[in-house]
Amino acid sequence: MQSTKAQRVKEEVSSNIGAIGRLTALANPPPSPILGNIFEGVLKQNKGQPEYLQAVKEVFETIGPVVEQDPRLVDVLKVLVEPERMIKFRITWYDDANELQVNRGFRVQFSSALGPYKGGLRFHHSVNASVVKFLGFEQVFKNCLTGLPLGGGKGGSDFEPKGKSAAEVRRFCQAFMSELHRHIGADFDVPGGDMGVGEREIGFLFGAYKRASNDFAHGAITGKGISSGGSLVRTKATGYGLVYFAREMLATRGLSFNGTKVAISGAGNVALHACEKVIALGGIPVTLSDSSGFVHDPEGIDSAKLEWVKQLKLVRRGRIAAYADQFLTATFTPASVIPGSDEALREPNGLWTVPDVRIALPCATQNELGDAEAKQLIAGGVTCIAEGANMPCTASAVRQFLGAGVLFAPGKASNAGGVATSGLEMAQNAQRVSWTAEEVDARLEAIMVAIHAKCAETAAHYGCPGNYVAGANIAAFTKVADAMIAQGLA
Repeated sequence: MQSTKAQRVKEEVSSNIGAIGRLTALANPPPSPILGNIFEGVLKQNKGQPEYLQAVKEVFETIGPVVEQDPRLVDVLKVLVEPERMIKFRITWYDDANELQVNRGFRVQFSSALGPYKGGLRFHHSVNASVVKFLGFEQVFKNCLTGLPLGGGKGGSDFEPKGKSAAEVRRFCQAFMSELHRHIGADFDVPGGDMGVGEREIGFLFGAYKRASNDFAHGAITGKGISSGGSLVRTKATGYGLVYFAREMLATRGLSFNGTKVAISGAGNVALHACEKVIALGGIPVTLSDSSGFVHDPEGIDSAKLEWVKQLKLVRRGRIAAYADQFLTATFTPASVIPGSDEALREPNGLWTVPDVRIALPCATQNELGDAEAKQLIAGGVTCIAEGANMPCTASAVRQFLGAGVLFAPGKASNAGGVATSGLEMAQNAQRVSWTAEEVDARLEAIMVAIHAKCAETAAHYGCPGNYVAGANIAAFTKVADAMIAQGLA
């Protein structure tokens, strides 16, 4: 196996190549002439930010009919694509060898039209201004779809928790919050967790916030442990919500999870709890993955196997390859694909080629599923794709799915369960109450059912029934736009 440093260099080179490829593809403007002109301005102002440009273009490609009907929305778009505030700061801390380390921190406060900024923190070496802006832009739409009064924001750092001791993670979190605490608050900007930021990191961050602000403000951070005022079901919410949304999609065609093989990528909170809910609905998960590769268990990952994986990934912080050593029915395939690398220069990810899969839930990272994988899934008879990660499917992959008539849910709709339950955590904190797990789960399920209905109804209203991408974008954009216009384009 490659060393961590060698793997990091490989990922960075591949990511740079992928960025060039995506920027080339983004040079083609959206089909609407009005939106094309606006997008040209976005391109000029955000050079070298492929993830952000990809997210903006995906929205622009679907909202043309709405904008052309109401000229006021042109000005709304010009304002909406520019974050209200972008904060970048330096973080210095000492590792266990007492050597100084320097990282970059980010917080983008994208839109407060609907409420206080809300969005997670991501700790991963790939974090940069483009990634944070793409996540923040998506968060505006996602939060809107929940129906809760939440604006959109996002943040994080290029700090990589993987391979660090608990003491190093704690020191970094405290250094990170020594600056971030100036820019957040329960009624202004409420961060939570994301990739690399789980309950442990949130605990360190909340403790540092409490000390720096001299205020035990429960609602200033979400994703907390129960002892610190967190909500039951929060860690499960994104995965559970994803499956609730996919269940609703499948029902429109008389299908269900029961007895159906499901491919899942990732092995973090989202993937593991999506796997848990799939099992509860009678589905048969057959894959999980991490950056080292993927496991395929053709007999299915049952509840007992899943509990073993939770201990492996969430407690021992081991690699998914160990699953194949523990369960002889499974095989492990080392990673040959760096997610985000140029599609023309990489081999397809074998996870998406395992046989007999009818439902796919990409839950790992952005741009992990490209055009080649989409073609293979379609050829294999896939019926439903629901994004558990943020923008895990490339634009060309999405076009493949929509063109083939495959049910496809964009992450801004299907993975909104996490932020929805963060909103429920904020509500509990404000009332100084704690709801039962059953009550939180029932509220989460109701929110996801409502999001599905809103996306489906909006798509049908605008002449593209079954297109959840258009439905989600139009439904969220029109609501945010109404608020911005009412507030003087605020």
